[in-house]
This record gives sequence, structure tokens and C-alpha cells, in this order.
Amino acid sequence: MALDGQNAAMQTENYIVMPDLLATSKQALESLDTLFEAAKGTVKSLVSKDGRVSSGLMEQHQAATHGLSWLATYHESMRQMQNWATKLSDAGEFGEAEQLLHQIACGEYHAQIVGGIPMSQGEMVRLSDIKIPAAAQQEYQNAAVMNLIANGNTQAARTRLVELMQEQAGNVIFGASGLDEELEMIREQFRRFSVDKVEPHAHEWHLNDELIPMEIIEELAELGVFGLTIPEELGGFGLTKASMAVVSEELSRGYIGVGSLGTRSEIAAELIICGGTNEQKENWLPKLASGEILPTAVFTEPNTGSDLGALRTRAVKDENGDYKITGNKTWITHAARTHVMTLLARTNPDSTDHRGLSMFLAEKTPGTDEAPFPTEGMTGGEIEVLGYRGMKEYELGFDNFHVKSENLLGGEEGKGFKQLMQTFESARIQTAARAVGVAQSALDVSMQYALDRKQFGKELIQFPRVANKLAMMAVEITVARQLTYFSAFEKDNERRCDLEAGMAKLLGARIAWSAADNGLQIHGGNGFALEYSISRILCDARILNIFEGAAEIQAQVIARRLMD
Repeated sequence: MALDGQNAAMQTENYIVMPDLLATSKQALESLDTLFEAAKGTVKSLVSKDGRVSSGLMEQHQAATHGLSWLATYHESMRQMQNWATKLSDAGEFGEAEQLLHQIACGEYHAQIVGGIPMSQGEMVRLSDIKIPAAAQQEYQNAAVMNLIANGNTQAARTRLVELMQEQAGNVIFGASGLDEELEMIREQFRRFSVDKVEPHAHEWHLNDELIPMEIIEELAELGVFGLTIPEELGGFGLTKASMAVVSEELSRGYIGVGSLGTRSEIAAELIICGGTNEQKENWLPKLASGEILPTAVFTEPNTGSDLGALRTRAVKDENGDYKITGNKTWITHAARTHVMTLLARTNPDSTDHRGLSMFLAEKTPGTDEAPFPTEGMTGGEIEVLGYRGMKEYELGFDNFHVKSENLLGGEEGKGFKQLMQTFESARIQTAARAVGVAQSALDVSMQYALDRKQFGKELIQFPRVANKLAMMAVEITVARQLTYFSAFEKDNERRCDLEAGMAKLLGARIAWSAADNGLQIHGGNGFALEYSISRILCDARILNIFEGAAEIQAQVIARRLMD
């Protein structure tokens, strides 16, 4: 009977929006729930030794463990899309556009789960790679799942979605986001700022490899970007992480460099809020919130990358109880003209892992173009990069660089790594939001180009494969957006969300790159020309899969959390 049901489900009907869509997607999600639990149990048994998960076995079976992370990410994505669709339906806002976004997403993602999830361009993970038993795979592929695969992501559905996208052109975003009125007002405010102050100049800043002008930073400070989530009693606005996500998304939609300016302050403020003394909070947080001081994060070293526990930069106490820091750091964003560094260094010379690390609020003098690093004991040089240029990247050298003892975060040595880990949820939510903004930017410019450009007597958008690319951009951006908002809501409700934030970052980065790459393809040869903004968006999108935890590291972290 099950096979007959599947065969019947695979008969394509003459409709665009599937009948009983929410009921069908709910049934398919329940099947995915079961499949995921089977996958988790299988992989955990594969990588466990003596009843405990083994890091060595996880590395040995990396394809299976990382595959589990991607399956978990798809599972959570489909859960959040179902929640989004149900919420809109209950509010009477589940229109044709929203139904098609949900339907195509479900059809495509269930099809990828069956056929292969792309972890990167050349890496597909299949259910057999995760060692899921054949019986569990067969049970998953029931009538509801096969109905969505056959009838969800059809050419007719994609074509109609693009028609609706043209009709609704000019909306802040396409498809209801499901956010409350206050968050949508925040979105509109920062969208207007991006359109008026950022988008007209972003490409020129990129081509000239210029720092974002200080006037923009001053205006962002006036708008409260640097103090969004800092408590009101400490000079901030006391807003939610969801607000931060919306602001980061819309500013990054204008230019990722502008969207990332807030990330510097968010990381520094989170470190101080979570780990600082009362005196440090009262001194630093109002200055960060107002934009009086600009921070930069100084963690990574040339030979360590993501292995922060192996840091070698050392901090030694002098005769006055202050610290002298010596060592090298790299990939330091916006280092030259900032006032304070959240600097991770080793205070216990006998330690060989993260337990000997401490975090410092290291003060410095902002530099100029002529003298970027005027502070004694500190040197630096710019790293030339493909994209993400508006704040510049630097290598830094420290030679007995002076830090006052009162600037040891929390006033206690050996807590640096733990303090940093406490910020990763917020940092990855922000990175996921930036990814959504970059992906949306790719869709914005590609949609306009497809409408303006004519080939063989008609607009590019009328060609099915061009329309298909635009449709899938819109669909996947919606998926990434909902996953990002969910992780922010979890954080706002004081629930642990490192898993959800990691998934949002993992998927959002892949989607941003895919949207930019497909957008460039729509532009054809012009996309390869530096004068077109899609060339910048492509370069900017590429970094998202690397910083704040490379995709491979992120998948490893997710897998470990799943099996805790």
C-alpha cells in the first residue's frame, strides 16, 4: 500500500500551489523527525567508544558526522519554515507568494535529503554516508514526502513565484517575514539608510579599497547601531538580538562592511557584559554604545586559525602588576582606527591549551593612513583581500605592548577562552544575518538586471532558467532568514542556542555564496566586469563560509553538540 501511495503522489497534478500544503508539509516534517533521530543514533554509535563520543572517531568518520550536521540543519530549517507558514496562516497572511516559498523550499529540501545535500560545490552527503539503515530511509520516503518532491518545486511553481516577485517589486523584502510590527519598523528604517547612504557608494569603496567613511560610522552611532543590545542603564538601547539580526541584515544588504561595523561592538560588548567586572561595564559599555570608542577583536594567530587553544601570544606581568604582551596576530578586522582591542593572550606560560588564556581590553591610539599603528609596542600591515574591504584586514605584531592590570577582563586570569565562548551565540547569529543580507543584495541586483537586460528580443527574466535561479534565491533566503530569526528568538528567551546559531550561520553562508554565484551567472559576461556590483557581492559572500568558524569547523561543532 505504501508504494502505491508513493506512486500516486508522484503523479504531477495541474496546480501551482499544492492543495492541503500545510498538512502535507507537516506530515513530511514528522517523517523527517523520525529519520533524523535514526541518523543521530546511528552516527553516535559509530563515533562512540566505551560509552563516550570519541574525537578521534569523529575525525575518522568525518563525512558521516558532518553529514549529520547538515541533515540536522535541514531538519531545523524545515521546522522553522513550518512554524513560519503556520503562524502566517493563523494570522490570515499566508498568501500565494508565501505558500509558494514554503512549498518550493519543502519540495527542494526533501528532494536533497533523499538525493544528496550539498555541503559545498563538490561535496554531497547522502543518507548512505550517514549510515542510515535502508528501512529507515524507506520509511521516510512516504506519500507526503514524495508528494512534495514531485509537486512542490515545479517549473510552474517557480515561474509563478517570479511573476509575484515582479508584481511586489519595491517591498522591503519579498514574502512576509513573520516579525512583529516593531521589528518591521526597525527593518524599514535601516533599509532606508542603506538605500540612501550606503548602496550608492558601496561599490566605489570596494573598488578603491577604501575604509568606510567616518561620516557613515558617526551616523550609525547616532542611529544606535553600536549600542543596540547594551542595557539602557549602561548607555545602550536594551533591544533584542532579533533587532540586532534585522539591523545587521539590512545594513549588510547595502554593504557587508557597513553591516559588520556593528559586529565589532557586539562582540566587545558581549564579552564585557558576560565576563567584565562592574567597573569595566560602567567604564566601557557607554563608550561602546555611543560610538565614542571603536573596538576590534584580536584573537587569531598566523599558525593557529580556528585552533584558539594553541595560541602563543603571551602576556607577562611587569613589576607594577601591569601586563606586557608579545606575539603576532592576523586577520584582524578594522584594526587601524579603533581605540580598544579585545585581545586574547596566554598568561600561563606552562599551559598548552585554552585553560591558560586570558582576555584583555587593550587600549590603543587610533591610526591614520600615514601612521596606522602609532601606539608603542605595536606594529601592523594590511592584508590585501578579494572582498569585505570596507574595514580592511591586518597582521599585527606586539613587542612588550603595555596593558593596564585593570584591563584584564573580569579581573581574573585563565578565563579568556570561556569568556570568548560565551559570545559565539551572538556572533554567529549576527554572521547569519549578514549572510542573509548579502544573499538578498545578490537577489536585488540580479532581479533588476534580469528585468533590464534583453536578449533575443525579450527580457532575461522570461527565460525559464534565469527565472528558476531568481526563484530559488528567494526561497533559500526565506529559509535562512527564518532559521536566523529563530536562533535570535531563542537567545532573547535566554535559552541555549549555540546549536541553532551555528546551523543558521552554516546554511546562511552557503546560501549567500550560491545566490551571489547564480546572480553573477545571470549577469553573464557583465557580471565578470568590475563595474557591476554583483562582482563585489560575490567577493563579499565568499568570506562568510570562513570567518566566525569555517564551514567544516562549524559542522564539527554542530555534530558534537548533537551527540552530547
